[in-house]
Amino acid sequence: MITCSSSESVNPSPTTKTYLKLPSRCSSIGRTSVTFQSCRPLYRSSISVRKKSIKPYQINATAASIGQDVENRLQPGSHQILDNGNSSKQKRVMVIGGDGYCGWATALHLSNKNYEVAIVDNLVRRLFDHQLGLDSLTPISSIHNRVRCWKSLTGKTIQLHIGDICDFEFLTEAFKSFEPDAVVHFGEQRSAPYSMIDRSRAIFTQHNNVIGTLNVLFAIKEFSEECHLVKLGTMGEYGTPNIDIEEGYITITHNGRTDTLPYPKQASSFYHLSKVHDSNNIAFTCKAWGIRATDLNQGVVYGVKTDETEMHEELCNRFDYDGVFGTALNRFCVQAAVGHPLTVYGKGGQTRGYLDIRDTVQCVELAIANPAKRGEFRVFNQFTEQFSVNDLARLVTKAGKKLGLDVETISVPNPRVEAEEHYYNAKHTKLIELGLKPHLLSDSLLDSLLNFAIEYKDRVDVKQIMPSVSWKKIGVKPLTVPA
Repeated sequence: MITCSSSESVNPSPTTKTYLKLPSRCSSIGRTSVTFQSCRPLYRSSISVRKKSIKPYQINATAASIGQDVENRLQPGSHQILDNGNSSKQKRVMVIGGDGYCGWATALHLSNKNYEVAIVDNLVRRLFDHQLGLDSLTPISSIHNRVRCWKSLTGKTIQLHIGDICDFEFLTEAFKSFEPDAVVHFGEQRSAPYSMIDRSRAIFTQHNNVIGTLNVLFAIKEFSEECHLVKLGTMGEYGTPNIDIEEGYITITHNGRTDTLPYPKQASSFYHLSKVHDSNNIAFTCKAWGIRATDLNQGVVYGVKTDETEMHEELCNRFDYDGVFGTALNRFCVQAAVGHPLTVYGKGGQTRGYLDIRDTVQCVELAIANPAKRGEFRVFNQFTEQFSVNDLARLVTKAGKKLGLDVETISVPNPRVEAEEHYYNAKHTKLIELGLKPHLLSDSLLDSLLNFAIEYKDRVDVKQIMPSVSWKKIGVKPLTVPA
């Protein structure tokens, strides 16, 4: 039986560092209701309690015996770089936002592949759930218990730096302490609906995402100029143009002259706009400072399990199904499991790129292993298949019937401002060329997702299923949501 030791202790050591600041007098945040009134960035005020960094501490775990199934999932080989030309060391990867949905799976995957990993996170994603009265379908352990368990199972240490990257003093300390060779940047508010709740969330999303990324760029320039930035972008930057979507750049001829230019952006929310601003800032710093960067324009992610998160229940990833953070396929599987009609927004012709979370971690690893050149800004479209919302509803309905579920579909008024029927053909060849082996959406995978949703259906809050955020009704008054 595979176990994580329960005899962990907390002793002084540099493995886990917490950096916290005093909250602003201008902010008020309720736990049982959501009321934001802020004249300073929410991200800092929601996390901070002390001005100076407190003494670092380490999470120690006693390693239990590793079962054969765990050993089979631990990957051989190591990723090393030359140090001073004559010795080698493990490649060091900082995962910003490593406590989140994509970040946690990625941090474990890279550690399993023998990268030296540090997680940087201020844990605000968990705070969002408390504020909005939401919860993951899966029970998720604290980040400290997660890394303890990983250490206990594998013998591998993941460093923790708890703090806000919008605080450059904290980020400076993290960079100097860890000295990353690559930075994987997931550390942004990642929900379009969240950014459209009210003015304060729109401002928070833009400030947190844009300023945080600018700080990372300045940190690389000042403290780790050879570091490779792997930034999570979004396919939503492109919108739904009536032409093929290229990977970052398009060659055009105008009035007899030809040039290759960044592909036009048509963002559809304050969240997506923040990603466009990020891309422009990164492209500029690559040109001006010689930073090396890869922008992964990711499609919609589904699934919850990776080889690493399946090792133990304490490593389980979050699974969002609500109308604010839940993605389409994950939401549909939960709705089918509890007997709620699948909620198709509008006509359901909205088409996007999709990928399994196991492919997310693959893509990040491929980008790290094949870094951009100095001064190069690469853009990869990170998805494996295209589906419309109606396509997904049909697939879930079919899979549900095989499991004896009576799955219905309803059309609900679309809370977003978007085309509901459109042309969509996005290129996505660069990661395949680097060696991506996709996990396509098969019947067996859908069965697995549905069975997973059925297993945890008692944790579903059906009040969170229907969309509650309207693009057109967003207002100045901070929205209060009863928990």
